Amino acid sequence: AQIVLLIILLGAIVNYFMGTFLTVEEKEPKGFFGYNSAIFLENLGPDFREEESFFSVFAIFFPAATGILAGANISGDLTDPQSAIPKGTLLAIVITGITYIAVALSTGACIVRDATGDLNDTVTDTVNCTDAACTLGYDFSICKEGGCQYGLINDFQVMSLVSGFGPLISAGIFSATLSSALASLVSAPKVFQALCKDNIYPGLGMFAKGYGKNNEPLRGYVLTFCIGLAFILIAELNIIAPIISNFFLASYALINFSVFHASLANSPGWRPSFKYYNKWVSLAGAVLCVVVMFVINWWAALVTLLIVLALYIYVSYKKPDVNWGSSTQALMFNQALTHSINLTGVEDHVKNFRPQCLVMTGYPTSRPALAHLVHSFTKNVGLMVCGHIRTVTRRPNFKELAQDHARCQRWLHKKHIKAFYTPVFSDNLRHGTQVLLQATGLGRLRPNTLVLGFKTNWSDGHMRDVDIYINTIHDAFDLQFGVVILRLQDGLDISHIPGQDDSSLEKPAGTVAKEMPVTVSVAKDSDSDSCPSKTTSLQNSPMISRDIKSPLSLRDQRLLDTSQQFRKKQGKGTIDVWWLFDDGGLTLLIPYLLTNKKKWGDCRIRVFIGGKINRIDHDRRAMATLLSRFRIDFSDINVLGDINTKPKKHNKLSFKELIEPYRLKEDDMEQAEAEHLKALEPWRISDNELELYRAKTNRQIRLNELLKEHSSSAKLIVMSLPLARKGTISSALYMCWLETLSRDLPPVLLVRGNHQSVLTFYS
Repeated sequence: AQIVLLIILLGAIVNYFMGTFLTVEEKEPKGFFGYNSAIFLENLGPDFREEESFFSVFAIFFPAATGILAGANISGDLTDPQSAIPKGTLLAIVITGITYIAVALSTGACIVRDATGDLNDTVTDTVNCTDAACTLGYDFSICKEGGCQYGLINDFQVMSLVSGFGPLISAGIFSATLSSALASLVSAPKVFQALCKDNIYPGLGMFAKGYGKNNEPLRGYVLTFCIGLAFILIAELNIIAPIISNFFLASYALINFSVFHASLANSPGWRPSFKYYNKWVSLAGAVLCVVVMFVINWWAALVTLLIVLALYIYVSYKKPDVNWGSSTQALMFNQALTHSINLTGVEDHVKNFRPQCLVMTGYPTSRPALAHLVHSFTKNVGLMVCGHIRTVTRRPNFKELAQDHARCQRWLHKKHIKAFYTPVFSDNLRHGTQVLLQATGLGRLRPNTLVLGFKTNWSDGHMRDVDIYINTIHDAFDLQFGVVILRLQDGLDISHIPGQDDSSLEKPAGTVAKEMPVTVSVAKDSDSDSCPSKTTSLQNSPMISRDIKSPLSLRDQRLLDTSQQFRKKQGKGTIDVWWLFDDGGLTLLIPYLLTNKKKWGDCRIRVFIGGKINRIDHDRRAMATLLSRFRIDFSDINVLGDINTKPKKHNKLSFKELIEPYRLKEDDMEQAEAEHLKALEPWRISDNELELYRAKTNRQIRLNELLKEHSSSAKLIVMSLPLARKGTISSALYMCWLETLSRDLPPVLLVRGNHQSVLTFYS
């Protein structure tokens, strides 16, 4: 169809230019005199009438130059679009530009602006006129009063008058119109179909469907036809043209700016092949398009820009699950890289301290409570990395690793947890954590706090795992990390509960789980941070949802409910801070950050400190002054004057029963035998050690009594983590302290900073 229309159009153009040389006397009263220098000079300057201006006329003319995207819009149908589009577009601009200028110059040299069409309006001796028509024997001065139908200003069909065969010009007009209409009718629905396939805007999915071998967007064709028909029914070209010009200019402005933005992002994937390309020309083109939009019609331009802005904001807010490899992504990467490098040259300052947490969640779905709580105080404040130590007999291939990583990151994104997922392979928890502590992060964006889940059922497993767990804590302190341990009485790990990954790590659409043996890490202990390897089928993997759901046991149901408690708004209550040691202030900073978040906003901070009975009021005033200088709001300060009182006898007996299986009992054996056993099992508690640290043991028991007395109804207890000197206190004794301290309580967060100040008196 385009070829036939092109032939008709070329015939009409040739017919017009031939007609300019064929002067006919009967056409002279209508303003056509053939080529004449007087007419050309008279028409050379502007003569806008009826409130018209250059830009109002430009708006009507502009749609004639809007076919430059025709090639780009049908790029999928071209054999070599990279070569064809620039050549075709530039040739089209050159050819049409020359044609338009030639037509404008020829009409300006042949036809006067006003003519009556009356043969009797000739020049007489009584008439005094000086315009070009007078020199050619006609007096059209009456046209100054208005009402004339001929001439360049008045006759829209003046080219038919000039041409050798008038009807051919009408055919050419139809040909040009149909050619542009067909180009838009074919190209616009295809672009719209691609937009609908990405499912960016709601309600447009029906137009994504294609038909036939070439996936033709028939529904898009119908929609485009209806829109075109609606504008045709306006039946006034001078009204339609500025509207079309406005939207075309907006489109070109966005294209120019997109090209400039792609260059600004400096992405290696952006490699324009056009030899004379320059990004500043693109920017100038974008600015020029916007300026012209406002000059043509400021209110229409404003409405157009508001529509474009609304569409952009909607897409930015909805974040559709599509990947275009956009220049925005490239620019974000560039900026992130630049800022990260710039940060490395800045020394740390206490005012800029923020908790940046390495959270040992394993798969994020395994310990959601841990992930949600840490995110509550790191969101928009600090870095959060979900670390996963994978201890497997056979390492998965790269494809499996990439799928696991993508699923975990997708789960974090879906739960609105701003964090990174970082897995490593290692022999045990300690070695893997050492790797993460030393290698995780980039420049200043590195973790400074290790967050662990409490090893709830540590007494059921091998004590070697406890030794690894405690040594992991020591390693964090050695590397100048703060340590945070979360304990929930029901536990943290829900990976053994079937069907808990359904909303989390969804498989891409169309994939089906196959029964094939793979090796994945599954926690042996319900709350252990170590992940012993275990061979299982894919459906038993903690990464894959299971469709068959059996009734849960009461314990599992309670564990499941507990795992979601930090997702909900906490309501009115207290966060009890037991600040027993000066660790730099991390124990105070975390509760403060929590209460700044919406979920914890209704909770108030209560501070508990140790003291002497005869100095309670003094210590309370001193602490109130200190907290005020730190600008930390609190509802109450409790000074515990009886903190050093001996614990109750039955609690001491309970502790004795707890440590009994782990004692060395060297008095019951030879010294050599005792030393040999201690060397084989260094976690065992010697009688000498037990006696040496009896006071510290009693303190943990007493603290648990006080916690039950004062904080049994708290939403969260944040407490200083007791330290154990590395190499002098056995792992079993330290674990028994932690167990005794945090037993039978609401959620407990044991916190210990690295003794570097994180709070300041100054803003």
